[in-house]
Amino acid sequence: MPTITYIHPDGRRETIEAKPGTSVMQAAVGNGVEGIVGECGGNCMCATCHVYVTPEQLARLAPPSAEEGAMLESTAAERRTNSRLGCQITLTATLDGLVVTVPDRQI
Repeated sequence: MPTITYIHPDGRRETIEAKPGTSVMQAAVGNGVEGIVGECGGNCMCATCHVYVTPEQLARLAPPSAEEGAMLESTAAERRTNSRLGCQITLTATLDGLVVTVPDRQI
């Protein structure tokens, strides 16, 4: 099973093991990771699962869809070049070891 590490704003790291096919948001919400809200349930409609993907790992991901790009315009925390919505990143064996940083706020 792939693992994902969430880095919290205070520097604390939390590593979760998730089933392939689970999104970064679902893994966080299902395991009580603080700072990931997932208010819309993963429908790319709220931007409350905003994360910063470690820049070196961005190439491992498919580019954001136009819909995701539009939602990233409404994040509560600063949008950066490595900003993504956790609901749009599906964990697979090739994404094992993914590292994301949780922003200081979602709402």
